[in-house]
Amino acid sequence: MELTLSSGTEVVIRPIRPDDKARLAAAMARLSDDSVRKRFLAPKPRLSGTELRYLTEIDYIDHWAEVAVLKRDPEAIVGVARWIRDPRDPASAEAAIVVGDALHGQGLGRALGAAIADAARPRDVRRFTATMLSDNVAAQRLFAAISERLLVEHDGATDAVVAELAA
Repeated sequence: MELTLSSGTEVVIRPIRPDDKARLAAAMARLSDDSVRKRFLAPKPRLSGTELRYLTEIDYIDHWAEVAVLKRDPEAIVGVARWIRDPRDPASAEAAIVVGDALHGQGLGRALGAAIADAARPRDVRRFTATMLSDNVAAQRLFAAISERLLVEHDGATDAVVAELAA
């Protein structure tokens, strides 16, 4: 899916692939310390090889992920969204979204959230959970928007997104 952000930046949203490991590591390295803290709830200097495999070699059944890349530079990942199904509750999945600092506030997070919500519905995921820092107001607004999308698409027959706020 192609998207033009409010700044005029053009991005392409597509499923993550196993060959995205180096691109994902580079995207992580470009995040500010604050963005890393908000995404991982703690400082994290880099992703390990094991983490990169886990995050890119997915089954698209119980683990779904989309990346946003710059249209003019498809090697540059500028956003990632994913959900991982809860094995104890197959209708529920943990969701996470991160957008590169330069593109904050331009609608990319919402577009990524919509993409993963759209992928969740036909796979019988009806509820997203997310753990986020209590000071991450942008993430709280984003997950409220994703919740609305899931609720509207299911005529109110699903639970809202559940957000656990960390101190």
